[in-house]
Amino acid sequence: MLTMINILKAVLFGIVEGITEWLPVSSTGHMIILDEFIKLDCTPEFLEMFLVVIQLGAIMAVVMLFWNKIFPFQFRDKSKPVIEMDKIMLWLKIVVACIPAAVIGILFDDVFEALFYHAIPVAMALIVFGVAFIIVERRNQQGNRRAKIQSLQEITFQTALLIGIFQLIAAIFPGTSRSGATIVGALLIGVSRSAAAEFTFVLAVPVMFGASLLKLLKFGLAFTSGELVILIVGMLVSFVVSVFVIQFLMDYIKKHDFQIFGWYRIVLGAIVLLLGAVGVITV
Repeated sequence: MLTMINILKAVLFGIVEGITEWLPVSSTGHMIILDEFIKLDCTPEFLEMFLVVIQLGAIMAVVMLFWNKIFPFQFRDKSKPVIEMDKIMLWLKIVVACIPAAVIGILFDDVFEALFYHAIPVAMALIVFGVAFIIVERRNQQGNRRAKIQSLQEITFQTALLIGIFQLIAAIFPGTSRSGATIVGALLIGVSRSAAAEFTFVLAVPVMFGASLLKLLKFGLAFTSGELVILIVGMLVSFVVSVFVIQFLMDYIKKHDFQIFGWYRIVLGAIVLLLGAVGVITV
């Protein structure tokens, strides 16, 4: 039902999506938790689709901000575009990284959703990967290790596949965070924070577009006018917020590590477990 309250709720979902999609704190986890407190006036089928397709706004923020780094065709001469092979190779590596999550996701998406898209599994994933962030960063600091891979161009096909395997963890367990899983994996195999973040952002484009397309096809395109407005509002807000959050994160990691996000995840996970124990949220 289209009401001003429902539109404001869609704005709130868009803000949370735009912030948490790119920070390694789990957008899916936050959206599931938010839904426990802020209920959209809609059908369960629309809500399931909305919580995924709202990510399309966040995708467009990446496309806009990283256009010069990912678009392989340059039109310097109006009659003949120049193809930049390093960017073609980057997209081939992205495809390789997508394979593990794409195969498993298509085959078992409904199974994983039924088993793990609940508050307690989300809380456990938040805590486990929060601890992982802290351990990995402290290990790197203590060893004074300089990352072997400093840029997107230095990422090999083997490295891309390994990062894709870490992304698979997030595809199975909501609350892990897709960006969190891929960044932790990249740091473990010697990728710098900035290169890990950039690869994660670009990797999100086909992954999130594919997930959104599957949800749209499953839901069908028979939107009511109210549902369409809510979806568009959510996507637009997530786009605007994502632009600022991506820029913030890229500036932040030039001077700081990811430990603060690890502690945030642990605290949030503990709060969710507590709320579930006392019956405030559904477990």
